[in-house]
Formats: sequence, C-alpha cells, structure tokens
Amino acid sequence: MKRKKQVKPRITRGEKKLYTLAIFAFIFTIVLKIFCGAGIGHLSMSIEQAKYKINNQEKKNESLTMKVNELTSFDKVKDVVSDMGLAYNNDNVVVIDD
Repeated sequence: MKRKKQVKPRITRGEKKLYTLAIFAFIFTIVLKIFCGAGIGHLSMSIEQAKYKINNQEKKNESLTMKVNELTSFDKVKDVVSDMGLAYNNDNVVVIDD
C-alpha cells in the first residue's frame, strides 16, 4: 500500500508579490504617519509662537496707549503750558462732540 504524498502548501508567485506589496504598503503608511505628525507638530509650534508674539505686541500697544493718554491729560498739558510761560484761557477752548 502506497502512502499518498502530502502536498506542502506552496506560496505562489502572485501571493509573494501580494505579501510584499502589503508589507511595503504597511511600512509606507507608518512612515507617512510619522512625517505627517512631525509636520503637524511643527505647524502647531509655529502657531503658538505667532500667538505669543501677537500677545506681546498687544501688551506693548496697550502700554503705549496708556502713556499717550497720560501725556495728553489735561494736567500734563497745563504743566507744559505753564512751563513755557503761556496762560490758560477757558474762553478759547472749543469742545467738539463726535
């Protein structure tokens, strides 16, 4: 009685190509995810730096506005005028309403 030969499951050429393609696709997906994540992280850092610069500039603008308001106050103008030897005449003041 002859024994039947056991047929080993063979991997065909097409299957090899398919498996190879699947492995490359998997590796490509991982690499793409890493690079995209790095790009997004860099973009987030740039946005935060821009927000920080904007916030600092707003603080400087507010400070300068306060200085302008302080220098244009009536008391300051009155002191400068009196230092220059001029007199304040209330009759010559004209108030313009917006």
